[in-house]
Amino acid sequence: MSSLTIALPKGSLYDESSALLGAIGIEIPGDPGRRLTMKSNDGSAELLLLRPTDVPAYVEFGAADCGIVGKDTLWESERSVSEAVDLRFGACRLVVAARRSDGYHEGARYPTFLRVATKFKRMATQYFSERDIPCEIIALHGSVELAPIVGLADVIVDLVATGSTLREHDMVVVDEIAASSARFVLNPVAYRSKYARLSALCERLQRMVAS
Repeated sequence: MSSLTIALPKGSLYDESSALLGAIGIEIPGDPGRRLTMKSNDGSAELLLLRPTDVPAYVEFGAADCGIVGKDTLWESERSVSEAVDLRFGACRLVVAARRSDGYHEGARYPTFLRVATKFKRMATQYFSERDIPCEIIALHGSVELAPIVGLADVIVDLVATGSTLREHDMVVVDEIAASSARFVLNPVAYRSKYARLSALCERLQRMVAS
């Protein structure tokens, strides 16, 4: 019987992903270093170690049968994957935030044409469009908190976990757009062809996160 191929995200979700898989019997080797692939210790799974933003593509095109990825990555991805289990770790919120002094959180009106700095262009565009708020989306890839401080943007749309970075820059949440956590995703074709194994894996994950 061939092993399952699982796409794992490097970075902040890796340790908890490994621990969760280990808890349901797919034991992941220790620190992967710079490896791109490796086998689980029991040989039941081939593991692909990927940038988080690449996980949906590997799963959609069948290079991986399944994978773990943050919901925030799925928001911005155009890839078609089946979202099977909310794994309930890596929790954070996508928010609109601004300088405290601007008072938007207390009801001050936005400028006539709002400038929004974000890494989440699709979600930001959707949010402001649904509210008929004209805006210019400024796509950034680094620390977006700097943008309002130096006058590049009026507000930001970004992920917040503890809120400490906002507080350090005297910024506040204006509105919460959505909540994110790690998700277990499937390739739809693989789910049909390997139904027994993948459905059993989903059930074990669901029981574990519910316990």
